[in-house]
Amino acid sequence: MTDHSDRLAALRAELVTRGLAGFVIPLTDEHMSEYVGGYAQRLAWLTGFEGSAGTAVVLPDSAAIFIDGRYTIQVREQVDAGNWTYVDVPQHSVAGWLSRQAKAGQRIGYDPWLHTVGQVAAMRAALADVGAELVAVDANPIDAIWTDRPQPSPARMTVHDDAHAGVASAAKRAAIADWLAEQRADALVLTALDSIAWALNVRGGDVAHTPVALGYAIVAADGTTDLFVAPEKVDDALRQHLGNAVRIHDRQAFAGALGRYNGQRIAADPERAVAAIHEALAAGGAKVLPLRDPVVLAKALKNPAEVAGHRAAAIRDGAALSRFLRWIEREGPKGGETELSAAARLLAFREETGLLRDTSFSTISATGAHGAIPHYHVTEASNARIEPGQLFLIDSGGQYADGTTDVTRVVPIGAPTAEIRDRFTRVLKGHIAIATAIFPDGTPGAQIDGFARRPLWEAGLDFGHGTGHGIGSYLAVHEGPQRIAAPNYPGGASLEPLRAGMMLSNEPGYYKAGEYGIRIENLLLTVPVTIPGGDPERAMLGFETLTFAPIERTLIDPALLTQVELSWLNAYHAEVVARIGPVLDGEDRAWLESKCSPVS
Repeated sequence: MTDHSDRLAALRAELVTRGLAGFVIPLTDEHMSEYVGGYAQRLAWLTGFEGSAGTAVVLPDSAAIFIDGRYTIQVREQVDAGNWTYVDVPQHSVAGWLSRQAKAGQRIGYDPWLHTVGQVAAMRAALADVGAELVAVDANPIDAIWTDRPQPSPARMTVHDDAHAGVASAAKRAAIADWLAEQRADALVLTALDSIAWALNVRGGDVAHTPVALGYAIVAADGTTDLFVAPEKVDDALRQHLGNAVRIHDRQAFAGALGRYNGQRIAADPERAVAAIHEALAAGGAKVLPLRDPVVLAKALKNPAEVAGHRAAAIRDGAALSRFLRWIEREGPKGGETELSAAARLLAFREETGLLRDTSFSTISATGAHGAIPHYHVTEASNARIEPGQLFLIDSGGQYADGTTDVTRVVPIGAPTAEIRDRFTRVLKGHIAIATAIFPDGTPGAQIDGFARRPLWEAGLDFGHGTGHGIGSYLAVHEGPQRIAAPNYPGGASLEPLRAGMMLSNEPGYYKAGEYGIRIENLLLTVPVTIPGGDPERAMLGFETLTFAPIERTLIDPALLTQVELSWLNAYHAEVVARIGPVLDGEDRAWLESKCSPVS
């Protein structure tokens, strides 16, 4: 079935055989991951949508795909409007749509290994309100019709050196044991792949761009741990690293193990442990404590080794990106390059460092109108030629053993228009506002999101995504719990208090549909700030910029910048030269110095 219409028809036929009128298909896996392995790409297989967030619902006579503001253009390019209705979130929800579309007596299926307890409760209540029923399936019906579905990756689970991790796994598990004692809990179920990787100081190759291994872990009150992972992923080096305090089991034994906690208090994260896990624990007689995974905050607060590692990774990555920016500035106007060839060239520059493990996400190499799609993914079918008169946007990152990077730059292919310079400069002003922000310790990211938007708002403009996300240490490029985002943008308000040691992106943008996109992204470290004359009882925080690469000066209208903003820009570029310059040679270094000369 190569045609997506055929796949939709086959799913409806399969549902009929199971006595179901509909089915809900989220873009996630059994670990509620953002990026998933090929075996779990059910939404893309069914609909053709290649974004990184979305859900579909299929009913007998209608079908809808739910996407947020990052994908409003992309979904229309990739998903057939003749088969699917496009529904924007958060304005509309899956539960709300079902309450309007489902009919009395219908049975709507869902896979309990792909939904949270909250999602299931919302859908069940909405359907009950119209006399319909939500039904858990034992096996996913898409898997039955996806005949060439990939198998889960067989890649080995590997050791993440303590020198990069900064803290030994035994100490991390002891901290979890202390947390369990505080909660009067007997054990913690860890399901998020990056939480398991961080707690055990292991990594893997099961998900593209994210160095994690498929598995589950249960940490007991004494810190000993049961790890459930496919046997082929384990070797002697891993066993020696984990030691006797970590018992290794086949991943297939995990579901059965959940029934062995009768009378015990078991912590499971309601946002990360799927509904099937909560139900299995409860069915086995456990008292389920719906508490946030304690690793989530612990791994967000980077230790000195992780910070030092990121700084080292950022220098080599910034040098590779700077070499690329010189190359695209020279080759782009010739008309011989494409989005794919540009992405390949940047990858080559990163690979020349000799330390690249992977890209941290699929590179967003977007020229012209494609740049207006914030999470554009170039394919052979969409690959566009880079031509004079366009803006070229490149959003990319690298995975190195000592750090994960994420950076966006924009390059004009030829002379930019006055409008483009105005928009770019407003985005830059917002970027500087975040970079220079000072705020009380514990301020949530939602409270500073507007700093990045004000220069655009003043011109009646905005951008439809959050301003910043957390980032892992040789882990997920998008890492919570911290974000910089207001409530009316995808993902909702970020209410997590910002704390020293958290890393975030700073990436305001502007997108003109059908014409161009602008985004300027650096990574930041949240640091304590001392203000002379300030209240000594009030702890203040600010940001240290971690990313170093030139910001395109020909796109800047200096007349729109204040003296403070100009000073920041020139100081930033001076630091780019100081940090990246020594890594570059000859013409590359001369070019960097020219691109970073003061703007007046």
